[in-house]
Formats: sequence, structure tokens, C-alpha cells
Amino acid sequence: MKILHTADWHLGKKLDQFSRLEEQREVMAEICEIADLQKVDVVIIAGDLFDTFNPPAEAQDLFFKTVHRLSNNGARAVIAIAGNHDMPERIEAPHPLAEANAIMLCGLPDTMIQPFTTEAGVKILQSEPGFVEIQPLNSEASLRLLFTPYANELRLKTYLGGEDSEENLRNLLQKRWTALADKYCDEKGVNLLMAHLYFMKKEGAVEEEPEGEKSILHVGGAQAIFSENIPPQIQYVALGHLHRHHCIDEKPCPIVYSSSPLCYSFAEADQIKKVVIIDVEPGQKANYQAISLTKGRPLIRQEFGSVEEAVAWLVANPEQYVEITIRTETFLDGTARKQLADVHSFIVDVIPKLITKEGAIATTDPFQIDDTRDLNALFIEYFKYKNGPEEPSENIVSLFREVISQHTEL
Repeated sequence: MKILHTADWHLGKKLDQFSRLEEQREVMAEICEIADLQKVDVVIIAGDLFDTFNPPAEAQDLFFKTVHRLSNNGARAVIAIAGNHDMPERIEAPHPLAEANAIMLCGLPDTMIQPFTTEAGVKILQSEPGFVEIQPLNSEASLRLLFTPYANELRLKTYLGGEDSEENLRNLLQKRWTALADKYCDEKGVNLLMAHLYFMKKEGAVEEEPEGEKSILHVGGAQAIFSENIPPQIQYVALGHLHRHHCIDEKPCPIVYSSSPLCYSFAEADQIKKVVIIDVEPGQKANYQAISLTKGRPLIRQEFGSVEEAVAWLVANPEQYVEITIRTETFLDGTARKQLADVHSFIVDVIPKLITKEGAIATTDPFQIDDTRDLNALFIEYFKYKNGPEEPSENIVSLFREVISQHTEL
């Protein structure tokens, strides 16, 4: 059986003011092409299908067109779970229509997929909350899939029956997964687990969550789950949430984050995005390979010693999203920023790095507010703190006074 594992599509996500929708269309088409070229039997999407609870219509349209194409008109099973960016109820709402094309949309940890058979012949053999057994069209073996969409710790504990228990979440999840695996996952079929959770190796390094993303590891979120919590019957764990492709552990089986399909922040700028193809037989160790995705504009951080140096580089590199740092003895005025913007269409941010005349990085004590001082004096001091030693022009000060005056009138 061949399975394609992808995650963290974040359809509708922007990079600052820049829409990524056209890039997302291109990379979704690339994923569909890989699924066809690799002749996969099943596609699994491990959460964060959208970037917000209420995604724009264009993002929803792209999602449904993509999963419909992946399903090959009901000849290939597609199962997607909600992530921490998704509204569970919104994810599940189209399920009755989607199942005609072998598309299963699971928003909650206790989602129940009723058995059905598509006209093309894909079958759901049996199911219970958090579990489904799928008979793909061209595989003699069935796929037994344990799935856990994202939910905060309270909701997960309620689902697991441990809301009044002092027992930690990872042990409760292990008990539930073990019960499902003992009941359904023998060596006559292929056994996988899919989740949108933070996984790590016990006592291993804690990896940073994606920059600018909603955190899972916080109060009211959900604690980290360890690789040792996976039942021994499971042959591969398909994860979503962390945007970098990597394998958490190879024991008791490969536990893999597939990666997001595009770089969604400058912290991801050096990452090669991937999907994973799993090749697995009943009772055997799963083999998997990561296939690189090629669509999307590169994200680049560059530092320059002058505006002129930055302009020359921008002219030579017109297609990347860029975050520019410029070393300067003063703040960057509007003329300098316009000079940069005029030669490049994809500048996300321009950051001045203040230096002294001797070339050392300037340091400034943290700004402290003294509410006994005049408001205009405070503004001037704050301006100098943010932009360097030069004072604001009279026009800027006048504008500030005008804004304060209007606010006072309101």
C-alpha cells in the first residue's frame, strides 16, 4: 500500500500584507501530481487545513477542489483531520457530501465515520470514534487508521474520560490508542496513526513551534506527547503542526512531521518543503521517502551596510520575499524606504540596525515611561528611542499633536 502524508496547508494564510493564494494553488496542484505519479492508494492530511477558523471563500474553494482531485472521483481515499488553526465543526460540515468521493473530514477526537462504499469501490469497513478501517481500491490489505485531531487538553481529557483525573494527557492518549490498536490492529492489515499534536522523544530536544503560529504548548493547550506513547502495532505515525520535515523517532516506528507545503515565515526560509510517500505492507516496517516541493517564492533575509547596497541587491533579486536589515547611524526616513520599495515588489519588512560612527551596534536602555512628564516630550523621547539619536521633524511633532487633539475630542 502506498500512502501520501501531507499537513499544515494553512490555506488562506498571508505573509504580512502579501496573499499566498496563487502560490498555494500551484503547490496544491504539485501535490496532486505527486499523488498521481506515485500511484498512491490513500492520502492523509494531518491538520491545519486552513489558517483561520473562518477562512476566506477562495481558500475553501481551493481546499475542496484539491481534495476532490486527490480523491480521483472516489477511487482514492482521502482523510483529513483538524489542526489547532481549524474550526472542528467547519471541517466536518461538508462530510456527508464529501464521502461520495471517499473524502473523510474529521474535526474532533471522537469523530465517527459511518461505513460506506463509493461507486468506484473504496470501502469503509468498520469504525468507531477516533478510528477507521479503509479498504483502498487497488490494495489487498486494509488500512487501519487511528486519528486524533487537535483539541485542547480539557477537550481531549473529556473525550478520553479523564477530565476529573490527575493522570496526565499523554498517558490517557496512550491508553486510548492502545485499546484501539489491540482491538483492530493485527498483522493482517496496515496500521497507522495520524495526529495534530506536539510529539517529541522523551528527554529529547524541544523544538520551537512555527514562528507566528498558534502554540500548542501553552496553558490550556496540550502537553507534548512522547514517542514511547505509540502502541507497538503502529507502523507509521503521520504528524502535523511543526512545519519542518523531520522524523521524531524511529521507535517503535517512524514518527514523522511531513512539513508545510510552503515557507510561511522567515524562520522557515532555509527549509525545503516536502510530502512523504509511505510504502508499507502488513506486519512489515514501513518504508518512507520525502519528496521535495518546488512551488512558492523563496523567503530571504539579507543585511546591508547602506540603502544603496540594498537597492543593488534588490534589483538583481526581484522574485523573492525579502526581509532587509540595514546598518545605519540614523533612522531610515521615508525617502530611503520609498527608494527600496520602488525597485522591489515583495519587501515584507525593512529593519534598521543602529550603529555608532565607530561601527559598533548601538545599544539603548529599555524605554521607560514617566507619566509625570509632558506628552509631547514623551513622544519625542520615544521617537528617538525607536529611530536613533535624531529628533523628529516639526511636521511629525505637529501630526502627533493633531492625532492627540482628535483623540481628546472623541
